[in-house]
Amino acid sequence: MNIAVVLAAGEGTRMKSKYPKVLKKALGKCLVEHAIDAARKAGVEKQIVIVGNGGDLVREHVKSFDVVFKDQPIGEGQPYGTGFAVMQAVDEIKDGDKVLILYGDVPLIKSNTIEALFAELKNYEAVVLTSLVTNPYGYGRIIKNKDGDAIKIIEENDANEKEKKIQEINSGIMVFKGRALKNALKEVTNDNIKKEYYLTDTIEILTNQRKRVGALVTEDFEETLGVNSNSQLSYITDILRRRIIEAHMAEGVEIVNPDNTYIETDVVIGRDTIIYPGVTIEKGSTIGEDVVLRGDTRIHNSQVGDRSQIESSLIEDSFIGEDVKVGPFAHVRPNSNIKNKAKLGNFVEVKNSNIGEGTKIPHLTYVGDADVGKSVNFGCGSVVVNYDGIKKTRSSIGDDSFIGCNANLVSPVRLDGNCFIAAGSTITKDVEEYQLAIERGEQRNIDGWVKNRK
Repeated sequence: MNIAVVLAAGEGTRMKSKYPKVLKKALGKCLVEHAIDAARKAGVEKQIVIVGNGGDLVREHVKSFDVVFKDQPIGEGQPYGTGFAVMQAVDEIKDGDKVLILYGDVPLIKSNTIEALFAELKNYEAVVLTSLVTNPYGYGRIIKNKDGDAIKIIEENDANEKEKKIQEINSGIMVFKGRALKNALKEVTNDNIKKEYYLTDTIEILTNQRKRVGALVTEDFEETLGVNSNSQLSYITDILRRRIIEAHMAEGVEIVNPDNTYIETDVVIGRDTIIYPGVTIEKGSTIGEDVVLRGDTRIHNSQVGDRSQIESSLIEDSFIGEDVKVGPFAHVRPNSNIKNKAKLGNFVEVKNSNIGEGTKIPHLTYVGDADVGKSVNFGCGSVVVNYDGIKKTRSSIGDDSFIGCNANLVSPVRLDGNCFIAAGSTITKDVEEYQLAIERGEQRNIDGWVKNRK
């Protein structure tokens, strides 16, 4: 079985946050989620997450994933180090397993790189993912024999001057055969400057046991980058953002200014869609083909149908049909269903409502908790009044109805098809088909009132 051990117990003190570092988000996903997803896509069948600092928060956040949690003891007097963290998973590992070691704060690792590590393991007892860098300061160096096998990893603090000049560095990501890992961990000690149990010591231990260890060089050094500060989080987030945008453009999406566009993970976008600068598309959203997105538009966990146009608007947890026009400055709140060819114009807000095909809500209108039929027209300033201060109730508006400007529909109320609501009316009773509903005080014109006032 292919197993992943994901180390997520670090304190992340340089983040200066009350939350665990691995729960910081990059492109809509927590750092630890990126590692878990990469392993899952590479065919890992079992994932063991080692938690420590903020462990309850990590458990709560990752509980929807099919993972096994193991606690790493933390605090004064407790051992530290990556080797000690991996030791917590030993009882979950069988001799015949292939074990991948990942880090919850290293989100850029790619699934195809993980696949390559597993494939390389057939020739070795362990394989280390390495990188070639011009400035290796701070990284563990890979020591090799004449055959090119890795025989040792020396940490920066323990390296001599000759070793510090080596440019092949340890990424920290490794794969082991289960038996080899368990046997090597039994011999790991904390006899080093930092008095920690290093997982890297297993490489020299395996070499001493006459076991071969391979070194797979990644062509993309960025894959190995971790997060230890908010500055690094920002840098890594931008790398992920660039990857996602380039992938969408390769599939036929036109992104006018990639540097000023934000698209999170797990977003689907159809070809020939055009995305202008300033647009944000968040996790869980699906955008159809030939869609045009402009201005400060933000789409969260929503679906937008083919050929729709959204301008400078916010759409949350909703469905937008085909050939729909939204904005500018519209707000589609959660659980709304805007059907084909509808229009939501300037400063329109829709919440928890169904808007029928071809219905037009051009400007300055609120529709909340309503079922609206086809080809309805809302005049400027009209409101579906859904809240009485205690409870929210629902209204329905039939096909081909006309709602005059500044009209209030006080829920719960039913308008049958082809109703006409006069401007300025406050409607509290049901209106039947083809009726005109008018409710307002009689107009009076008082002669000379203005002169007398002055």
